Amino acid sequence: MSGNAYDVIIIGSGPGGYVTAIRSAQLGFKTAIVEREHMGGICLNWGCIPTKALLRSAEIYHYMQHGKDYGLSAEGVSFDAAAVVKRSRGVSGQLNGGIGFLMKKNKVDIIWGEAKLTKPGEIAVGPSSKDAMQPQHPTPKGVKGHGSYSAKHIIVATGAKPRVIPGLEPDKENIWTYFEAMVPEKMPKSLIVMGSGAIGIEFASFYKTMGADVTVVEMMPTIMPVEDPEISAIAKKQMEKQGIKFVMEAKVSKVVKGKGQVTATIETKDGKAQEITAEKLISAVGVVGNIENLGLEALGIKTDRGCIVTDEFSRTNVPGIYAIGDVAGPPMLAHKAEHEGVICIEKISGLDAHPMKRDQIPGCTYCNPQVASVGLTEQKAKDAGYEVRVGRFPFMGNGKAIALGEPEGLVKTVFDNKTGQLLGAHMVGAEVTELIQGFVVAMGLETTEEELMHTCFPHPTLSEMMKESVLDAYGRALNM
Repeated sequence: MSGNAYDVIIIGSGPGGYVTAIRSAQLGFKTAIVEREHMGGICLNWGCIPTKALLRSAEIYHYMQHGKDYGLSAEGVSFDAAAVVKRSRGVSGQLNGGIGFLMKKNKVDIIWGEAKLTKPGEIAVGPSSKDAMQPQHPTPKGVKGHGSYSAKHIIVATGAKPRVIPGLEPDKENIWTYFEAMVPEKMPKSLIVMGSGAIGIEFASFYKTMGADVTVVEMMPTIMPVEDPEISAIAKKQMEKQGIKFVMEAKVSKVVKGKGQVTATIETKDGKAQEITAEKLISAVGVVGNIENLGLEALGIKTDRGCIVTDEFSRTNVPGIYAIGDVAGPPMLAHKAEHEGVICIEKISGLDAHPMKRDQIPGCTYCNPQVASVGLTEQKAKDAGYEVRVGRFPFMGNGKAIALGEPEGLVKTVFDNKTGQLLGAHMVGAEVTELIQGFVVAMGLETTEEELMHTCFPHPTLSEMMKESVLDAYGRALNM
């Protein structure tokens, strides 16, 4: 095999790409990964990880401001915006460097540049296009350069970018995407957030905690529309108590830019319009797959609504070419990309791989309060024909939550009344993004309500509410 010939080439080094590359190498394939911008992709550099660093700074700032609630006192509490951003970028940089180490450890070659499919089994790598962001971290040593490369299996893992609405194009000054929102030179005193999905709500939560006047505009009747409406309503109520304003069933129809401000015209479902002026507007109306300049059209690879069409094992309609992660469609989550990539490469290797169970992919939103869920909502379970049993347990009934000073929240479980199958779990409150995995494992093991009831949960922990919610579904709650 020549120096430019591989068993597997992966285009994109985000969570899906780099994890797939590692698993590919573990399975004995000669593997290369192509990256045009930064190792770790959007997640490590501009998404999942640095946003959590920002939110952690906001969380600690919030606790410092409310020290008296815990019998503590702190005077002159303030923040340094530049230092907050610097910490976030430092966390990103540390993990970014770690990806390079993992590639070297697993003997995965890095090819630096932008890849284009020229024919099945072959790619050309050239300079990154103008729309690619320049790497903020040093280019790893020992990477391969531009040229032609071949592989029997080529996996596209190019991720996604912010969706742009015509007439509301981001300009990096007045109208931001998550890129600009993550590295503010100073904290805006006011902003409008367009969209209440995970990205929009997390930034709304962050900037409100840091002192901004925040208005969220959402087209749907509930915030975080993919979540169970009961959970969304609790989260919205808590955010409103914090001072976040919501305009529901509305859209931003026009934006007029001024010096250091934007004026947005917001139209509601009933046809009424209002104008809101703020320093910045964050556009968080979803993302679309990075499918441009890949050569998909020339090879006849099918796409649909900005994403590559694949089967349950990530195979496209062209043999030898696969797609995973955001570019292969929703749910656009890093953990979905990783799991999808492992399934894809294990299927290629001949292992007995099983298709991903998409109804068991958890979702997490790291706002304040946190929201997490897996499986069917109560309404979707009913729509699917199930006769359901629903259990609820409030944080107010949990000793650990009260001791933490976090008594607001709810754990909700949805069961099939006929079989006891756990159909879904939905949570809002402190640390629920860590708790949800317990229900994910339970669903994966096809656990019934009886087995969950017979499980001994540790005390005092927030996790006890998980069991209590199950008990409540069957009229057996002990602490409520």
